[in-house]
Amino acid sequence: MEGYVFTESAMELQNPGRGFYQIYRFMITDKAVDYSRYVQELYLGDESTRLSLVEINLQAYRKGEITGAGIGNMKSLFRALGQIGKQLIVRFVYDWDGENQKYEPETIDIILNHMDQMEGVLHEAAGWIFSLQGLWIGNWGEMNGTKYCSAGDWIRLAQKLYQVTAGLVFLGVRTPFQWREITGLCEVEKNFPDACPFAGRIGLYNDGMLGNESDYGTYRLQEKTRKEELEFQEKLCRHVPNGGEVICDNYYNDFENAVKDLATMHVSYLNTGHDQKVLEKWKKVTYKGPGCFRGMDGYTYMERHLGYRLLIEKVDFGLHSRQGHVDVNVSMRNAGFAPIYTNPTARLTLRNREGNRYYFYKMNGDLCRLEGGNKSGEMAALQADVAIDRLEEVTYEVYFWLMDPNTGRQILLANEQAPAECGYHIGNIRPGSQAAI
Repeated sequence: MEGYVFTESAMELQNPGRGFYQIYRFMITDKAVDYSRYVQELYLGDESTRLSLVEINLQAYRKGEITGAGIGNMKSLFRALGQIGKQLIVRFVYDWDGENQKYEPETIDIILNHMDQMEGVLHEAAGWIFSLQGLWIGNWGEMNGTKYCSAGDWIRLAQKLYQVTAGLVFLGVRTPFQWREITGLCEVEKNFPDACPFAGRIGLYNDGMLGNESDYGTYRLQEKTRKEELEFQEKLCRHVPNGGEVICDNYYNDFENAVKDLATMHVSYLNTGHDQKVLEKWKKVTYKGPGCFRGMDGYTYMERHLGYRLLIEKVDFGLHSRQGHVDVNVSMRNAGFAPIYTNPTARLTLRNREGNRYYFYKMNGDLCRLEGGNKSGEMAALQADVAIDRLEEVTYEVYFWLMDPNTGRQILLANEQAPAECGYHIGNIRPGSQAAI
């Protein structure tokens, strides 16, 4: 058996569920729209991102049900969005102007009914939705400036949204306090979803990120310190995603401070358009730490580390307890700020050097436990049992491949090696040779 030495790279990885995003807004009415054409034109030139924040405004239906024409337009919109090759962060709103009281429905039952009406649409689109932000209330959909501001209101809306999505997508609320009020949990214990069925599907979104000590009201400093809320997010967002936008050039978003807090908060995604003063500040900074990122500008460094950044640390071909079998163990590390939240499909492929024989093996293991962030040095192994006694005595190239089960896309690794058709070449095996034994 022959293995390789694996080296970390600083290359960009356009993987699902992570990175910078751009915002796109859609006002839903009864008017017929060719969404297939409109979406293609709107996204023309947006090739640098794999996430898209889609804000869908329902204020035309604030007085009652969404009409059949409105539901039809919604279906057409989501089908068109499903063709652009991006995962969606979706936020339903009634307000874009910070004047929510003008546009919010008069009763919470109207909102709950709108959620019910969207059930079929959301189920159909679930495969390309990464997260649903908010509970459809508040200024800009950020859950502030709303009359539906009690824990009881939030619980009703969160339970309904979880019900109509059947837990197929992640949900997100605006603050840690709201998360605790909705779930009834004060802390994130090891088996925290057991206490509240939908707690394990509700993450956070923060559009005041690093804006000041309280992240512009994201943290209730009269009750908990910033340090305590960061520690809370570090525990919670091992399991559910977190993202948003940075605002207001200040001490907290100076590059070195920002790297520490984004890693602690397990941030998966950020707005590439806001706040430009902060983003430009990062671009002027040079990363001076050790390793492959040394000399890189701060903005690019942030892009590389948002979400997960998986890489192979080592590969072992070991003897199996059964004669004629080999254990293949691929040890991996997560150098990103956040975990990968859906365990990827892992496959091992053996291919003879002529390229006319292929053998496939499922690999077992849990990469979700690699939380990244402040624990980016931890490793987890994927394992496959290869019955080499059933193979011809020729040299086989061994390839490793990961796939995101939601999008069906290959997950790129942060190693210097480029992937081949079958994945990443991790070594060779020759059955029957003394070297294999």
